Parts: sequence; C-alpha cells; structure tokens
Amino acid sequence: MPSTTPTEPTQHGGLSQNERKILWLIRRHGPMPRAELAQATGLSAQAVTNITRELIAAGLLDAEGERKRGKVGQPLRPLALAPEGALFLGLKVGRRVAELVLVDFAGQTRQILVLPHAYPHPDAIRDFAASGTARILSGLTQVQRGRLSGMGIASPFYLWDWAPEMQPWRGRDLRAELAESLDMPVWLENDGSCACGAEMMFGTEDLPRDFLYFYIAHFAGGGVVLDGRLRLGPSRNAGAMGSYPVPGGRQVLDVASVSVLEMALARELPLNDAEWDLAPAIVREWLDESARVLSHAALGAVAALDLPLVVIDGAMPAGLRGALVRATAASLAGMRHHGITLPEVRAGTLGRRARTLGAAALPLGAGFMPGGSFSAPRPGRNGHETQGAPVRSPDDR
Repeated sequence: MPSTTPTEPTQHGGLSQNERKILWLIRRHGPMPRAELAQATGLSAQAVTNITRELIAAGLLDAEGERKRGKVGQPLRPLALAPEGALFLGLKVGRRVAELVLVDFAGQTRQILVLPHAYPHPDAIRDFAASGTARILSGLTQVQRGRLSGMGIASPFYLWDWAPEMQPWRGRDLRAELAESLDMPVWLENDGSCACGAEMMFGTEDLPRDFLYFYIAHFAGGGVVLDGRLRLGPSRNAGAMGSYPVPGGRQVLDVASVSVLEMALARELPLNDAEWDLAPAIVREWLDESARVLSHAALGAVAALDLPLVVIDGAMPAGLRGALVRATAASLAGMRHHGITLPEVRAGTLGRRARTLGAAALPLGAGFMPGGSFSAPRPGRNGHETQGAPVRSPDDR
C-alpha cells in the first residue's frame, strides 16, 4: 500500500492551535466578527485581536467583510478567509478519469485538469500529475507559488484488486514518486476517506460529531467520523464501507455501485450528471437492492458505534442521490433494530466534487485545521467550539 504522509512540514505548519481554531470557525460558519470569535473560543477579546491581527498580516484573513450591526456600539466588521491566503493541489485517481485541481484557501476550485482513461495506469497518472502541476504553476505569480502548501492524492487502496489491467499498481508508491519529482509535500489517503473529509470541511450543512459516510461512485466507499475527527485506522482504511460484507457472500460494492447500474443498462453513464438518461424500471431495482445493502451496513455500524447520522453522497445526479437516501432510510426503518436508535439518513452536499476537494483538503487540513488532518474543535461549555482548553503562551496566542 502506498505511504500516506509527506516528509516535509507545510508552509504554515507553525500555526498555533488557537490560530487554527479561529480559521476553522470562520471556515465552517462564514465571516465572523472578533466578538463572536472570542465568545466561541473562550479566548479573551485582546487575545482574539492579537491572533486575528497576525492572521491578517499573514494573508490568511481578510478584514474587508461587510460590517454588521451589534447590539450596542459601533458596527462589527466580520473577518473572512482570504482566498489567496494559501493554495492547494488535489489529485483524484478514479476508475474512468483522473482530475487535478488547484483549490484556494476559501475552498474554491481555481483550475481543473482532466485525464480520461480506460483504466488508470500509475505511469500515466504520475506523468499527468507532473505535467499538470507544471502547467498550473506556470499561470501563478511568484507570490502565489510561495503560498502553495502541497498536493493531496485521493486514491482507492488495493487498486490491483479491481481488474487484471490494474496489476501495475502493485508495489507502486505514487505519493513518494510525486513528492520527489515535484519537490513539494504530498499526502495520499483513501478516496472514500477524502470524500468524507471534504464533507466535513466544505459541506454546506451542519454535521454532528459522529457520523457514517457512504460515497457511491463506480465502486462504493466511505468513511467514519468519531468525536469530530475522520478516523483512518491503523492501516488508514477505516470506514471502507464498500468492502462491508452483506448477505449472499457479497460486499456493498457488489451491489450499491454505479458500475452495477451501468451493467444493468448495458452502457457507461456520462460523466456529466445532466446527461444521465435512466430507464425507470432498472433504476427502481437498483435503488431497492442498493438501499437493502446500505441499510444492512449502516445498521451494523450504528450498532457498534451508536452513530446518529448516515450521509450518502456520490458521483450521480442529485435526484438519484436523493432517491437513494429515501430508499435507504425506508429500508432501515423496516429492519429489526430492537435496542438500536436508528440514525437520520441525509444526502451529502458535494457530489462529484467530493473526492477531488478531499484530496486538496489533505494539505489544507495538515497546515490549518485544529489538531491537523480532518478534525474539528470540541464543543465546550454553553455550546462553544473549542479544541480542549485554549492554548496560551505568554502573549496569549
């Protein structure tokens, strides 16, 4: 299996936990005035002023947000993430297509390059990433290049198990190869874990601190979040829900995958969701079978971990994703679940963008998230978000 972590620190690896905490709060809740940041973190107003002043000087926060009226006194100026504060590369290795993106500090995709293929080959992916990075860098200013924090890779693990054509992946370390050729920090994690982390970081809905995540693409995958942190496990393959065993000697991916729907249709589906044209009878059968195995896997995970939410996302049109969510919720409700509190089932919010954004989120999380990687501050007293007790140095940073 490829190694996953870079050998060098990121540019902003020296940020304190309080600085990261403030950046996280603004990322999740949008622009916030200093007074609200002080209330949410438990830090003093002076400490927040000092921290945010340094973050503005570092180019990570923008003080040009629209003023809003407080209860008394002068209008409050919210602080926003500065899009140019940092830049990140994300590489997704998919069954039919590879994507390389440049993402800014606000989470917006600046550039995207695409490589279609019959099967991904490690040499072709390596060369695509190297040439694509050179192309992207050529369009950046010297200042922007200095703010590039590295590359993240979202790739399925055990690629050689897909098909005989995938055997060249056995023994290859794409992360190490690209780190050497690109001369920058490179991370690599399972694509399902990356998609789950992207929902945490860039998703448009509030999430509980514990949830299960399914991502339905050519094959099914997933992730699990516990106590506000994406759990990767000792082999960095936790939440591999596509491999979850289901009745009939099968796994989830044998049923609830886009490839299964394509086999029933006898054709490949377009990469553009708007171009999907599905036979209703085939879709109903796929939804019923997929919901049955997803609910079986979800109930097992909930029984073990007491999870209040199941998120289902995937590389499919929003309407089909919504139908799969409803079918899975109905299937769960019909299962024997004495002694288990059934979770809410909800659609993810990123769709096809999840894995690529999740790849770019790897360097973002390592350099700027509280605790590093995909994690969120703990809820403190009165619902405030904290990362344990505030980290204080003599200057209250």
